[in-house]
Amino acid sequence: MDTNRIPSVLGPEDGEAFWGIDGSLWTMKADTAQTHGQFSLLEEVAPRGDGTPLHVHGEDDEAFYILEGTLTFRLGDDPPRQVAAGGFVHIPGGTVHAFKGDSESARYLIITTPQHERFYRAISERASTRSLPPPRPLDMDKVEAACAEHGVEILGPPPGIEA
Repeated sequence: MDTNRIPSVLGPEDGEAFWGIDGSLWTMKADTAQTHGQFSLLEEVAPRGDGTPLHVHGEDDEAFYILEGTLTFRLGDDPPRQVAAGGFVHIPGGTVHAFKGDSESARYLIITTPQHERFYRAISERASTRSLPPPRPLDMDKVEAACAEHGVEILGPPPGIEA
């Protein structure tokens, strides 16, 4: 048996916790070390309005499974799509996209590639509690450096999700 591929079981409060740049809480449920470099799995809890600017990452697929709440996704030139709990969104690398939270809060899983895990780590900070972070200013220098290093291109401000 490959000693780098050891099964793991995490409880609801287990996993490395991070505060996202947008006011969300990220919990790493499976990192690339655990999956032998195959994928990463994060659980995100986000307040209303949380989301991303319009952006693209050419090499990194990303998938979302909505556990609670509602998010609206903008994918390429397609009309915006609202996705509720139980819904799934797959975003192939190279797809221009953005999303935002519509409900009071949302909880969802993000499955992504090892490089994109490194990007998430680069734009976040270790959480001191398992709660949403206190308000703080956005460190755009940190974001821009992480984007440059990990192949993420920001194409515009967070859209109202209109096409």
